[in-house]
Amino acid sequence: MNANHSDGPLLSERALTLAIAARLREHLDQGGGTLEKLADFAGVEHKILRPIANGERAPSIHLLWKIANALGVPFGSLLGSPAPAGASIIRKEKASVLSSSSGAFKSRALTSFGNHPLIEIYELTIAVGHIERSQAHAPGTTENILVTKGALEIVSGREPPYRLSEGDAVHFDADVPHSYANVGDTEAIAHLVLAYENFRGA
Repeated sequence: MNANHSDGPLLSERALTLAIAARLREHLDQGGGTLEKLADFAGVEHKILRPIANGERAPSIHLLWKIANALGVPFGSLLGSPAPAGASIIRKEKASVLSSSSGAFKSRALTSFGNHPLIEIYELTIAVGHIERSQAHAPGTTENILVTKGALEIVSGREPPYRLSEGDAVHFDADVPHSYANVGDTEAIAHLVLAYENFRGA
């Protein structure tokens, strides 16, 4: 499941790969860390991170989450440079869109990237019958899901499933493994508000 900037002309997949590599190296330099230490903390092999840091390979969305959690930084901070001060307009046709599972799950950023935003907002698009599983995020992280089209079933940790129809919303703890399943007969679209409690720092 490779991360693909599949919609919008702002970045090609190659450009996105290079942007992630630059941001990863920047976070490591700022924190005085090494790829070896990051790999150990993220629970992945060092040889997997080296080509990502060198801009030779795009990480999967799941691996990008592991890297962000290990660094103690927001997910979005690995995708682009912080936005300048003032208002930012995010045009639909130029949006940053990550795709996983052969396009069955897409995430479009609705907020500008930054170093330490407390909130990030994404538009999720999930194909019929698809289940997208997410690892636990940083301690204290919560998610708010608003379904704007179709039907979703959200599972968070060991809590009972949350069944949502169009117009329904749920707020839940995202610092445990969780999943999003399209349980309807049409493509599902939802808005995700990701709220961080704190970070160890970049």
